[in-house]
Order: sequence, then C-alpha cells, then structure tokens
Amino acid sequence: MKKIGVGNIAILPTSPEQQRNSDVDYPFRPNSNFAYLTGFAEPEAILALIPGRKQGQFVLFCRERDKEKEIWNGKRAGLEGARNQWGADEALSIKEIDKHLPELLKDRQQIYCTLGENQDFDQRLMGWVKQVRAMARQGISAPTDFIGIEPLLHEMRLFKSRAEIKAMRTAADISASAHRRAMQCCQPGMMEYEIEAEITHEFNRMGCRDAAYPSIVAGGKNACILHYTENSMPLNDGELLLIDAGVEYDFYAADITRTFPINGRFNAEQRALYEVVLKAQLAAIKKVKPGNHWNAPHTAAIRELTKGLIKLGLLKGAPRELIKQKAYKPFYMHRTGHWLGMDVHDAGDYKRDKNWRVFEPGMVLTIEPGLYIAANNKDVAKKWWNIGIRIEDNILVTNDGNEVLTQAAPKTVAEIEELCHK
Repeated sequence: MKKIGVGNIAILPTSPEQQRNSDVDYPFRPNSNFAYLTGFAEPEAILALIPGRKQGQFVLFCRERDKEKEIWNGKRAGLEGARNQWGADEALSIKEIDKHLPELLKDRQQIYCTLGENQDFDQRLMGWVKQVRAMARQGISAPTDFIGIEPLLHEMRLFKSRAEIKAMRTAADISASAHRRAMQCCQPGMMEYEIEAEITHEFNRMGCRDAAYPSIVAGGKNACILHYTENSMPLNDGELLLIDAGVEYDFYAADITRTFPINGRFNAEQRALYEVVLKAQLAAIKKVKPGNHWNAPHTAAIRELTKGLIKLGLLKGAPRELIKQKAYKPFYMHRTGHWLGMDVHDAGDYKRDKNWRVFEPGMVLTIEPGLYIAANNKDVAKKWWNIGIRIEDNILVTNDGNEVLTQAAPKTVAEIEELCHK
C-alpha cells in the first residue's frame, strides 16, 4: 500500500473456477498474486487495498456462510472468518460487490489492477468506473488511470521472507523424499505411471495434496522430450529414468529433477554423460551469489558442458569457438534456471535496463543443466542415443553465497547407486 500511495486503490480478483467437464470443476487454486497478499484460498473473492482509508484499508469481498451449500461443498470462511482468520479490516459479500465497489472507487485517482487476465472481471471493473463517472455532477471524481499491479507485486515476490523460505524448505524436503522413494522402488518392467504414483503417494503421505506441476517421469528416449508428461511407457532394463517433480506446500513450489539408472547401475556412457552434467551443475551453483548476474550460472554450465562433450568426442574443436557457434545446442537447448516461488516459473524480471539482473539475498532460483541425445542425432555414435539427463536443484541466494534447499535428494553417482540398491 505504501507503493500504491494514498488516494489510489488496488483491486485484485482471485482465479475463476474452471470447469473440467459436465458438472465437475478442476481443483481450485487461487491466483498467486491474490494468495500472496491474502492467503485466502476460496473462490469468488476480490481484494481491494485502499491506502489511508479510515474505515479500513484491506477490504475482502467473499462468499457468505451458507449452511445448505456447505453440506455439499464444505465449510466457508464467511465474512466473519475473512475478518477474524484472514485479517481483513472489512469483509463484504461478493454478491453485493456491484453496490459497494463503486463507493470504494469514488475520488480515487489511480486503479492498480491486472487487466487482460480475466475478461469478465475487466468488464465489471469498467462498469464500476462508469458508474462513478456518472456522478461527476455531484462533485465526485472517478479514477483516470489504470496501472498494472504486476511490476510492484512481482518485485516483492522475488525476495522471499523468512516465512516464505521456511515454506520452500518444507516443499523441498517433501519433494526430495519423493525422489528418494522413486529411486528405491524403481525396477525394470515397471511403468512410468507406477513411479509417478509412488511420487504422488509420498507427497500425500507427507501432507500435500498438490504437485507444483505435472510430474515428468521419462524413461529412456522419453527423457529427450523436455516436457514429457504422458508417463505411460514401460521402464526398460539398461536405460535411465529422468524425473522432474516437485510438490506445492502452502502455495510455494519445489522443482527437482534427478536422473538415475532403472536397474540401479549406470553403464559407461550414461555415467560419463552424467558426470559432465553434474560438473556443469556444480559450476553453475557456485556462480549463484550476491553481486553475480543472472546469466553467470548459465555461462558456467555451458562452458563445462561444452568441455565435457569435447572430451567424450561428441564435439570437436576449441571450447571458446564452439560456444560462440552454439554448437552445444543440439545437446542442450534450454536455459539453466528460472525464478522459483509461488509459481514454478516465478515472478520477477531477469533483466533491468537491458542488463542481466544481479543476485541479491532472498532470491530463489533453479539450476538445471542437462544433456539430451535423441536417436535421430546422426552426428554421434549410436551408443549415446536415447540418453537424456537433467539435474535440477532449488537455490536460495544468501548474504555470502547460496544454500541448496534440495540437497536431500541424492545426485552423485555413488549416492544414487547406493540408494537404488537398498
């Protein structure tokens, strides 16, 4: 509200409910910006922040208690709960928002909002403003400017508080436990979806109903499909299994990738490529510290991946020239990380004034280099085909370096092979 300023107003809706089919809805999750400001997890809610308002600056429109509907769909917070449990200065019925919202807009200069995300809400907001404009002859002024609230909120969300970091540590620990479970139970002949079920079981067993994103459980050649989520194929002896899976805890995401042998033992080619990726990841993690810029880990990872590919004979030439030519691209086609928080690809700018952003304490990001050699890559020997490897951890920028939040998930060859054979 300090950033919004007295005389202005911010209006933010939660996510609309989404129909899956017939009379079945998808599980509801609030809009991340809305959840960040309120913690309120029910649908049909709109937040108004009004700096300097004597009657209360935090106004929450939500559903009232309804005994009959609560029999079918569960208990609601209601207006009293919005005030007592969620800290609203004033709670009003969402059914009466057309009556109350124009009153809140009177004599406000600017509206901070998220135009373009929800067409129905945009139309309603314009309608409320028109109602206030119609009062001009009464000496009442209407807001004249619509300002995107995302830059303010996204900058705030980029820097995690102690409470947020605590939630992310919990998400990381639960996710790491699920990856360990997958390594221990995996056997040749199982199906990818069976491993996914083990991961989901561990999430649920440890108190989390929702994954942060659809789990990727990709055996063999499927690991060369970056966003593979079919998870429907058998796991073959002698191949690798790439798992990209993380839980959501209290609205905060973890995002871990591990790659391990289905039969518990790396063969020579798998091990060689894996060590290259691990070396690249460790080099990239070292670059995550205050004062370094966003692209430093990516540059470090590319350097190590290129050197490793040359050493294994998959590339030929001088590292500097090959990097300049982007010769690594057929094997490594994505970036080395992204911001992490309430969203898996979280809010926050990567550049400021066209320059890469500098790391500061409280930022959280992923570091996830990989190598992917599909069977259609005719430039390499067949023994390398269908090997896809990615290693991903969640990194907190600290005052003097970084903390790997996901270190409980094994990633050295020795650690993985030991756990796979327990």
